[in-house]
Amino acid sequence: MTESPNRGVSRRSFLTSTGAVGALALAGCTEGPSNGGSGGDGGGGDGGSSGDGSSGELSGEITITGSSTVFPVATAVAEQFQREHSGVDISVSSTGSGGGFSNHFCVGNSDFNNASRPISEEEQQLCSENGIEYHEVNIATDALTVIVNTDNDWVDCMTPDELKQIWEADGASNWSDVNSEWPDEPLNRFGAADTSGTFDYFNEAIIGEEANHTSDYEATEQDNLILQGVQSDQYAIGYFGFAYYQSNTDAVKALGIDNGDGCVEPSLETAKSGEYQPLSRPLFTYPQKSALAEEHVAEFARYFVEQSANSDLIADQIGYVPKTEEDMQAELDALNSVIDEAQ
Repeated sequence: MTESPNRGVSRRSFLTSTGAVGALALAGCTEGPSNGGSGGDGGGGDGGSSGDGSSGELSGEITITGSSTVFPVATAVAEQFQREHSGVDISVSSTGSGGGFSNHFCVGNSDFNNASRPISEEEQQLCSENGIEYHEVNIATDALTVIVNTDNDWVDCMTPDELKQIWEADGASNWSDVNSEWPDEPLNRFGAADTSGTFDYFNEAIIGEEANHTSDYEATEQDNLILQGVQSDQYAIGYFGFAYYQSNTDAVKALGIDNGDGCVEPSLETAKSGEYQPLSRPLFTYPQKSALAEEHVAEFARYFVEQSANSDLIADQIGYVPKTEEDMQAELDALNSVIDEAQ
């Protein structure tokens, strides 16, 4: 199997490698104890709330597609789950939220789809046309982060309107078009592809319905390519999830956002408090209801929800805001109701 992301590997190397690879097949991971539960709040590494009372008896395959932002969480949770249930093979692919819904989940080719924004009306319709029912689970909160090169010494903070001028179609071409005190140099943009939930969320929060996202940028599903592009160009700008920035703080500079009440920097604290606006966003996974009829899928779904309150995993290892115990339990109760109906 691919090397475990949480065993003897730093968060920095884990996020860098998963951003580059984009897919992991995790099968038969039994070596080494789970470290995801130590100090955590959400069930730790006990294999979830399995009703079989015995580790390793579950078996079967699980396919997970979707968001590159949720990908590190899903991969870590899957790897931990398989340490307790070696008979379960889990494949996690980073396809983008929209790519996962349209090409995999809503046509019946995956059991879960991760998303960095809620499922759209068009995707709901596609799922309905193919008889795919699903359940929405909120697993964490992210602070979508705007980055620039470390040699950028003219800006530390931007307003949403300034970001809109940079990222809207037919908008600014040079930095000086946004602010006359900024360099008369081209804006070199790196960002999420239009199949990404990060793209969708940024488009809605910053650009709005009256304009379109520019096509004049380097679009990718791989966060490491955004990082590399901005890192290598003094006049570059990009955006991606906070976890990837947190693992690369020396490589690029994060911009604060002034939404009218002064500049607020992206962090777990400002995302949790709601101060970091408008770029704080919920993260989701969507299990397929029919798949939850299978015990190994149901147990993994429960475990995924339990781990959403594990601050050691979600906050310290990955870099997102975990669920509170109360909110996690509410998600787990709702999931169990769906599982009872499915089974």
